[in-house]
Amino acid sequence: MPLDDQDHGLPAPLNRQFATTHWSAVRMAGYDSAPGAKEALENLCRAYWYPLYAYVRRKGYAEEDAKDLTQQFFARLLRGDRLALADPERGRFRTFLLTALNHFLVNEWIKSGREKRGGAIEFVPLHTDNPENIYAAEPADICTPETVYEQRWAAAVMKQAFDRLAAEYRDDRARLFEALKPFVWGEKAGASYGEIATALGLNEGAVRVAVHRLRRSYRDLLREEVSQTVATPEEVDDELRYLIEIVSRGVL
Repeated sequence: MPLDDQDHGLPAPLNRQFATTHWSAVRMAGYDSAPGAKEALENLCRAYWYPLYAYVRRKGYAEEDAKDLTQQFFARLLRGDRLALADPERGRFRTFLLTALNHFLVNEWIKSGREKRGGAIEFVPLHTDNPENIYAAEPADICTPETVYEQRWAAAVMKQAFDRLAAEYRDDRARLFEALKPFVWGEKAGASYGEIATALGLNEGAVRVAVHRLRRSYRDLLREEVSQTVATPEEVDDELRYLIEIVSRGVL
């Protein structure tokens, strides 16, 4: 998937201060009284629910058990001050989550008296689709649980960047975005530039410029999303390369 309509290099760095937003949110969520903690918690759970659920399912757990375990993982992880102890210096955010989940799965309390959904645990209102519907569409291959998790992590990061891009094209630019969004991924849309220009009342050159700006905005937003999951600015390019490598395998 080309990330640039002129070259295939990595996105250029943004001219803004680096902030490890996901790690900050993790620490914030570890304290119930912190301003914005509940919202940060819900956003993190919503973004990483399915990659973790897919991992648990690929580990061999049945659908209902996987739902229970994933929900309880977030509930227990985010309870008390456990998240406040999370250390960004120990690695990338995706690795932190997977390590924490594995520790959770091997803990003895899973094997005895596991609480069912809707019990004493206070759940985060995620408003997500049934994860099994998505999992059922996963290819029946021999990918390891770790590979599936990383594939879904890449998809989640890309979707977050895409959703932010769509939000920037609200109101009077919504129609333009709907027409041009197939070009964000570097693929050919069903309609040509000329056809889109005619439909929107623009000239073809204006459409080409709009596509270029759309892709550039997406690259910048993708870089922002990745920068939120690593500890230092120096790690951003490596993580971007890894994400692009996953996408280039054609598994998303």
